[in-house]
Amino acid sequence: MSKFIRTAVLIVLGIVWLLPAYLLVVNAMKDPATFTSKTSWIPTDFHLFENISAAFTLSGLGNSVLSTLLYSVVSPTIAVLIGAAAGFAIVALNLKRGFLWFVVIFGGTVFPLQMVLLPLFDAYSRTGLFDTRLGMVMIYTVISVPFSAFVMRNFFTGVAHNVFEAAVLDGATTWRIFTRMYLPMASSALVAIFILQATFVWNDLLLGLTLSQSDDIRPIITTLSGMQSTYGGAQMSVVLAAAVIVSLPTVVLFLCTQRFFAKGLALGQY
Repeated sequence: MSKFIRTAVLIVLGIVWLLPAYLLVVNAMKDPATFTSKTSWIPTDFHLFENISAAFTLSGLGNSVLSTLLYSVVSPTIAVLIGAAAGFAIVALNLKRGFLWFVVIFGGTVFPLQMVLLPLFDAYSRTGLFDTRLGMVMIYTVISVPFSAFVMRNFFTGVAHNVFEAAVLDGATTWRIFTRMYLPMASSALVAIFILQATFVWNDLLLGLTLSQSDDIRPIITTLSGMQSTYGGAQMSVVLAAAVIVSLPTVVLFLCTQRFFAKGLALGQY
């Protein structure tokens, strides 16, 4: 009986969880000329591909997709490597005052992002980084490093220090130990961090609104938000069709890497 109850509860929770996705897809398929909220729960027609084409035409969505793909691949990759290097230095190399350095790195997450937006905008405007791909890659990398360092430090803490000492006795350099031993052992954790940070970058709205304005620089969620504005010029079904396209990459990413992600969550399985 208890198994039946658990199954029923999980089914109900699954249905509730999937309802927004159902509404998104159903309304994205509707004809913009006849769209009405009164039939939002009922599939009436199929204009999904036409709406997707209209979304790309109206908003410059293609340029935003390419830019966001760049941000969500390059920045998490750099952040993961920097975080792994920081964790390796603190744990394996017994960096002097390593915990203090860790606090300094992770301390950047203490303050809400909203507190630094104004000085960040001012600094970007003065240095020419505003509305540039380089500026967006830099800020996404910086805000991704603390979490990466936190996870990798915890992971490397679980690796016996005898591994490092044995490699040193065999004549391996520090760089070789890091790249040939520690990074491969932490592959699952690295993939898990990359997935989380790439998803965050892909779904970012606040930094995109603050630090970019051109269609070929703005992240995809910022462009999608602009489509919904008074001056966006897009009908609701077109906006929802764009939202379907925006949601697909993260779904595909999780489906393709779920095995590594599940291992990475444990942080001790490698």
